[in-house]
Amino acid sequence: MDQLKPSSVNSSPLTPLTFLERAAVAYGESISIVYNSTTYTWSQTFTRSLRLASSISSLIGIKKGQVVSVLAPNIPATLELQFAVPMAGAVLNNINTRLDAKTVSVLLQHSESKLLFVDYQLYSLVLQSLSLFPSHMNPPILVVIEDENSNLDFDECTTYDAMLAKGNENFNWIRPENDWEPMTLNYTSGTTSSPKGVVHSHRSLFIITVDSLIDWSVPNQPVYLWTLPMFHSNGWSYTWGMAVVGGTSICLRKFDANVVFHALTKYNVTHMCGAPVVLTMLANSPCAKPLKNPVHFRTGGAPPPATVVLRVESLGFVVNHGYGMTEVAGVVVSCIWKPKWNKLPANVKAKLKSRQGIKSLGMTEVDVVDPESGVSVKRDGVTMGEIVLRGGCIMLGYLKNEEATSKCMKNDWLYTGDVAVMHPDGYLEIKDRSKDIIISGGENVSSVEVESVLYSNNFVNEAAVVARPDEFWGETPCAFVSLKMELKLKPKEKEIIDFCRERLPHYMIPKTVIFMDELPKTATGKIQKFSLREIANGMGSLPASRM
Repeated sequence: MDQLKPSSVNSSPLTPLTFLERAAVAYGESISIVYNSTTYTWSQTFTRSLRLASSISSLIGIKKGQVVSVLAPNIPATLELQFAVPMAGAVLNNINTRLDAKTVSVLLQHSESKLLFVDYQLYSLVLQSLSLFPSHMNPPILVVIEDENSNLDFDECTTYDAMLAKGNENFNWIRPENDWEPMTLNYTSGTTSSPKGVVHSHRSLFIITVDSLIDWSVPNQPVYLWTLPMFHSNGWSYTWGMAVVGGTSICLRKFDANVVFHALTKYNVTHMCGAPVVLTMLANSPCAKPLKNPVHFRTGGAPPPATVVLRVESLGFVVNHGYGMTEVAGVVVSCIWKPKWNKLPANVKAKLKSRQGIKSLGMTEVDVVDPESGVSVKRDGVTMGEIVLRGGCIMLGYLKNEEATSKCMKNDWLYTGDVAVMHPDGYLEIKDRSKDIIISGGENVSSVEVESVLYSNNFVNEAAVVARPDEFWGETPCAFVSLKMELKLKPKEKEIIDFCRERLPHYMIPKTVIFMDELPKTATGKIQKFSLREIANGMGSLPASRM
């Protein structure tokens, strides 16, 4: 056996780009994309992507391995570019559409982007971003994505349709020479002087795409509604995954609960993804109504409160909760449901469903360890440690940031910075980000646990808990809440604190409650705790008299 070695026959590089080639044959006449009055088939999507790839590769200055950026919402062009850019041999960089001009400029400069596809509604933002470039640095070439509602003058910029028109549909797309060639660049943060740009290979994205379909049991030809931004980890890999199963992507330019409920019925949607806050918005929407058919909803990020899971599942959503991060390109831990749990009361099932669960098939190992010693924590559902991962879909590293890469990728593990417990049944449950743990009088307070109690209050729409300085305890929980709009009599701070006092240990009770119309959120729907921390810190320390 030892003399048998891989040959060119069985060592061809894995890449998710081949999924589109296959879809054009297997599902050629099936609908691939729907957006307003626009409809494409998988055969058309393949042809259009080839044309785009041809045009990109023919541009002067665009070489293999260089970065091509996309700044656009969930529209057909964004989905096509997930294939076309890497098919041209370039590295795909999706940019968060809700960043300001300064941050966009920082990311474009850091990535040394050569070409930028920009939606017409974001064109003025991009012009501001490019004006901030230093004189010695060439800005990227601009290509404007228009639609039927755009009637602006783009200063003779190339348009998306023009790129399509001049492209060759018989283009021999550029395949990677090996699995490990970079395919995507996604920034987790661009607000500091040292942005963290996650680089993924063709191999890792192939693995996570197939893994995500199997783990969620996605059937052939689903109807997928795009409520998760495609710029967020390439839509958790489902941008490529829909090609595997010949699914139909329903594109929405922006999230609106009323539009979503209308689309669910109109298109017979079967699957959708989003942050837990999307579940909250759907559950509390005035237009919420029971669905005609079940809709599978995959959520990730902060644990969805059990009360929210109960609400949305009563409408007909089937919630699948998972855990992932940009560094692993999608969901790599999920709460695989056990049939015996169906016999449990609804509130118990909802609590179980809010756990993150066990590793997906694409991961070699997932563990919760003491961050200092690296030793696995007790499987008692109480002892907290840091989630560590290893497997085939982990990033190559952070672009131009060896320090950050070595800090999180050590001892053959990816250290996530997320704090969790491991239950006796082997299912893990996130308790917090390490930076979000509140240390009050020497006790570790999980902000997630306090938030879960707040969400169980019938008056509360959104909740987030951060640390506030405290003269006696060092720091104590500070709760920020938004209330349901339809309320006539709104609770006071004391009522919220008393509600928590009945359900939490003394040291976990919020000492401060701040009411807001809406909590600040990131572009992916996560509550911006750093903004809330700034507010809490700005309020100063609680006096010792408020013990």
